[in-house]
Amino acid sequence: MQLNQLQRKTENKAEKRVGRGGIRGKTSGRGTKGQKARAGHRIRPDVREKIKKLPKLRGYQFNSIQVKPMVVNVATLEKIFAAGDTINPTVLVERGVLQVRKGTTPTVKVLGEGAITKKLVVSGCIVSVSAKEKIEKAGGSIA
Repeated sequence: MQLNQLQRKTENKAEKRVGRGGIRGKTSGRGTKGQKARAGHRIRPDVREKIKKLPKLRGYQFNSIQVKPMVVNVATLEKIFAAGDTINPTVLVERGVLQVRKGTTPTVKVLGEGAITKKLVVSGCIVSVSAKEKIEKAGGSIA
């Protein structure tokens, strides 16, 4: 047996060329009339038409990986705590002001919305400038 005498057991399906007349006749296995019957036909997906109509968004928008602190206002501290209490993130979670985030106590930022009259000691929290002024004016301190 020679190499030029080798033959395939099965017919090669990829070699079948459609649309060149011959034994198939009339439509040559291409179906009916129209764009799909023509040579070099390519129909754009309908999705592309919809995408092209959308306005272009400039820049890459992503979710920040920075952990944002949970916010507590001075007015909330006034309601929940008594005079002379020490405030830190764990105490705020115990009193139900904040919830535990992903199994850890969250970082807390105290903002200056509302009024405060009680003397409070704030520690382990980020404090805004206005909140710091109000707490110190009421006789409290920030550690």
